[in-house]
Amino acid sequence: MLKISQTLVDQIVEHARKDHPDEACGVIAGPVGEGRPERFIPMLNAARSPTFYEFDSGDLLKLYREMDDRDEEPVVIYHSHTATEAYPSRTDVTYANEPNAHYVLVSTADADDAGPFQFRSYRIVEGEITEEEVEVTA
Repeated sequence: MLKISQTLVDQIVEHARKDHPDEACGVIAGPVGEGRPERFIPMLNAARSPTFYEFDSGDLLKLYREMDDRDEEPVVIYHSHTATEAYPSRTDVTYANEPNAHYVLVSTADADDAGPFQFRSYRIVEGEITEEEVEVTA
């Protein structure tokens, strides 16, 4: 189960809305070994695409060095889908290389504000997708 604060959920959704129609992406870091998402880190989608996201390799290297210096790890890796449901694509599964991370997807397909965006979390380990419950805390 992913336990995440309402503030972090709001930040992820706001980032997804801001970058729509392109996919948004980012990381939420937390203390190593605790599985607690704390620090919101929006990233630039280097692909600038409505159907694909890619972290800039230089930005990602800098982020991992920074997390290492702060004794943090990626607890949540998030991105948005702009035209489909919030479910990992084959490409998403291919790029999922953090077995301890929660992979959060937000669908901005309903961009007319008629309803809430889908916000779903998955574990992706060795190509296997498992959806998990999301508990939003105060």
